[in-house]
Amino acid sequence: MSSTLTTTSPSGERIRRTGFGPRFVAPVVIGSMLNPVNSTMISTALVPIGRDLGVGTAGTAWLVSGLYAASAVAQPAMGRIADHLGPRRVYSAGLVLVGLAGLAGLGASSLGMLIVVRVLIGIGTSAAYPAAMAMIRAQSARLDREPPGGVLGALTIAGLVSAAVGPALGGLLIGLAGWRSIFGVNVPLAVAGLALTLLWLPADEPRTAPREPVRQALDPLGVLLFTGVMVPAMIFLMHLRHPDWPLLVLTLAMAGALTAWELRAPRPFLDLRMLAANRPLLRTYARCGAAFLVIYCILYGYTQWLEEVPGYSATVTGLIMLPMSATAALCSWFGARGRRVRGPLVTGTAAMTVAAAALFLTGPGTPVLLLAAIGIVFGLPNGLNAVGNQTALYAQAPEGRMGTAAGFFRTAQYTGAVVSAALIGLLYGDRAGTHGLHTIALVLTGLGAVLLVATLADRSLSKGTLSK
Repeated sequence: MSSTLTTTSPSGERIRRTGFGPRFVAPVVIGSMLNPVNSTMISTALVPIGRDLGVGTAGTAWLVSGLYAASAVAQPAMGRIADHLGPRRVYSAGLVLVGLAGLAGLGASSLGMLIVVRVLIGIGTSAAYPAAMAMIRAQSARLDREPPGGVLGALTIAGLVSAAVGPALGGLLIGLAGWRSIFGVNVPLAVAGLALTLLWLPADEPRTAPREPVRQALDPLGVLLFTGVMVPAMIFLMHLRHPDWPLLVLTLAMAGALTAWELRAPRPFLDLRMLAANRPLLRTYARCGAAFLVIYCILYGYTQWLEEVPGYSATVTGLIMLPMSATAALCSWFGARGRRVRGPLVTGTAAMTVAAAALFLTGPGTPVLLLAAIGIVFGLPNGLNAVGNQTALYAQAPEGRMGTAAGFFRTAQYTGAVVSAALIGLLYGDRAGTHGLHTIALVLTGLGAVLLVATLADRSLSKGTLSK
């Protein structure tokens, strides 16, 4: 079949629509990079921001948690809107919001204003991934063929690479133009993404069914209650060394209210009955959250230990971790081209367990080559699990709900990231140490073993192969 499709709009205008070539992939990838790069780029700016605005680490930490919390809620919400209004429209609107938030960050003069900017960036960038997944499925329906594995692999690689280069990019920008530049860089990226979207991505299909009322279709009360669960839960986890028990009580109360409402809502935002019936998708969310818990424990916990105990500089630590990022990108690419789910997940989870156990070999005098080798082995689950779970998501998401399902997939990722931060804080305390790293290794090895058994026992994964 040709890689292009020519259709006629209701007005008679003939529209030439690209297939899954570079013109489709490029704008989809640009937008999908914005959330991961913004989530890690801030790490190099926290100290200069605190110094310039006269706030401490407790204050600047909200710049991190604000984007995490906003993204965890906004990803499925934006996906739900994309399913209802059209993914290209929502994708474009998200890019506009990111650009405007970047401009606001250039002029923000207080910590409160910067937190608002980060929340807006989190909401805007959250439109990209679920809308991108919905556009891929819509394009597949137009062309009457499944997307090449490289398309889904490109999204995975874009997320992994942009998150990995975020700290280095932030450091470079701050050195050249100050910390405000990490907000301003969103402006040209958003403009480029929007221009390519309008030029190259196919317009949303006109709806043939009668449009539902927005209130019924989007379930705003469900979104609000879901926010009431996620935000206090994340704040509670991020301060686990000194737990705020009323926040946990609030989380449980809101979870009860959310469950009660969603079970009787005509179009629930969090479709509990669908998840109970679609257990393979529910297991994919659980695997995704667990895999990212491990990934973030290594990205933050292992790197902190490298700087604190052996005493490597930030530059040397980055070089030690660089092979892990390269391995993850390569594994994502080859895993996506294979178009299979079970094999990448089993291989990645086995490597995760082995690498976690290898952390017991670390100590103040561990040779640098062994430290780098451990990172390389962690690159296998970083890439293979990400692409395997994403391929499973694409196959398991209900028809017409790809955006919503992809949004909750990202929520699972951010939940894993927050739990990893809580685990690191709880086990490290004020300073990273070898005993704390070995305790983390024990937790991750046990988690990897449980995941491996669960993955081997999951018969639905053998059906998760997409035809070429």
